[in-house]
Amino acid sequence: MPRKSAALFASLVLAAGLAACATPTPYQPNIRGQSTAGGFSELRLEPNRYRVTFNGNSLTSRETVEAYLLFRAAELTVQNGYDWFAIAERDTDKQVRTYVEPDPFYRPWYGSYGFWRPSWRYYGRGYGWRGWDPFWGDPFWADRVDVRTVEKFEASAEIVMEKGAKPQGDVRAFDARAVIDNLKSRIRYPEPK
Repeated sequence: MPRKSAALFASLVLAAGLAACATPTPYQPNIRGQSTAGGFSELRLEPNRYRVTFNGNSLTSRETVEAYLLFRAAELTVQNGYDWFAIAERDTDKQVRTYVEPDPFYRPWYGSYGFWRPSWRYYGRGYGWRGWDPFWGDPFWADRVDVRTVEKFEASAEIVMEKGAKPQGDVRAFDARAVIDNLKSRIRYPEPK
């Protein structure tokens, strides 16, 4: 295989692999080792009470995480032979991480001096004497950096499942079959392998 063809083939394989990783969390059980991180889990607390959780990855919106949580609660209710569920407790956590990485290709003109870099003090009206030093990361003069902020959401709810007609006027009560019917068009399952 010629060198250009091999390079093109390798870049296509790499691009396909990265594209597979760059997808929001599908509706799936949360099991380690999956191609896309996150998913739902539940813990039975009593015969008709569960704690349901849905973890999204950094590409999954808060709205999607909360919708998948409600969908799982409704599915669990129907699977256990109940008609409706009430949310006793609910919470959505947002995890934010900021990554600051230096530009690997940036080399300032003073970089050839090893650890020495210029610094100076100056007087600013209203601020008094101030100093500038590239080691302290002044945003204008310091080395260029790549700053990324990553958000991940996790929704959890404690649900109580019941049989019969859903109580009217209870804003925490949901008809399980109605939730499934209303949300099923928004649910994205993992791609078959």
